[in-house]
Amino acid sequence: MTTVSPKPTPLSPPAQPHTPQPGMRLRELVFGAACAAAVRAAARLGVADALGDAPAGVEELATAVGCEPRPLRRLLRALSCYGIFEETEQGDYVHTDMSRLLREDDPHSLRYISLWCTEPWTWQAWPRLDDAVRTGGSVFQEIYGKGFFDHLHEDAHESAHVFNRAMTTSSTQSALDVAELLDLTGVSKVADIGGGQGHVLASLLEKHPAVRGALLDLPGVAAKADPRLRDGGPLAARVDIVPGDCREAVPVEADLYIIKNILEWDDDSTRRTLRNVIAAARPGARVVVIENLVDDTPSMKFTTAMDLLLLLNVGGAKHTEESMRTRMADAGLVVTSVRPVNAYLHAFESTVPG
Repeated sequence: MTTVSPKPTPLSPPAQPHTPQPGMRLRELVFGAACAAAVRAAARLGVADALGDAPAGVEELATAVGCEPRPLRRLLRALSCYGIFEETEQGDYVHTDMSRLLREDDPHSLRYISLWCTEPWTWQAWPRLDDAVRTGGSVFQEIYGKGFFDHLHEDAHESAHVFNRAMTTSSTQSALDVAELLDLTGVSKVADIGGGQGHVLASLLEKHPAVRGALLDLPGVAAKADPRLRDGGPLAARVDIVPGDCREAVPVEADLYIIKNILEWDDDSTRRTLRNVIAAARPGARVVVIENLVDDTPSMKFTTAMDLLLLLNVGGAKHTEESMRTRMADAGLVVTSVRPVNAYLHAFESTVPG
């Protein structure tokens, strides 16, 4: 959309890294909502999509996204403070590694994740965090008169769409990491429990053509499984799609069970799900639980924030390594190892005892 121009001249070199004074740092932190809102605004406006590989002026970008130039410059200036976009000496803007992640066509796009974490309901819930900490439970019912998922699917259809896109994006991106990590030697059938659309299962079956699979999730979710797994898809002949609730029963026998990011709602659901898997599995079967951990140092700022959001919306919690080990052991599993999947996920390898 823009002609190639000479290499942009960056603004004066940044000052040497330094630690802000405590007062300044706290001021920056308490205005964190402004940064989150700015990211959301840029994502909704499509600024990153409008900015190509060449520098672009604010007037040009404003025309492309349909907004006023002056407030857009203010938005970009705020985002540039955090390394999201960069202003050149000529007053144009160029991409940074982070701003490219707001593009919808980026293979590692975080556009829908950014929208999901800043949806309208979050702004209503965050100010009630002290109430959630006092009671140890969700504040969502009190705010909206119904549970989180009921509100999402009955009253907030756009937010439900964003949620589905965000979860699909996250699952698709991590599925390849899971498939790369897991050794399927000796496995003839793998079951993805509460596996959503089955991206992890599809990646595993593509990598291991002799393995069969099963996908278990709620009927409405299972009906929208990855096209590769459904009738007519290249993996359909090797997959059983099983509608059901893993908290009630796991009617699938397999050599390997995968449970990813569903043991964080509440302890009762976690306990029931793990026991149902054990009841379905033969002795010696593998059970791999994949979760974000709040004591995982590289991603602690992200996972602890998600942990607090889970407390607000469903009364759930992210796990520490110890809490996940304890819950698995209490259910009867023998945990054999814990390994990182990527910067945000860990895999807990376990077996069903004889």
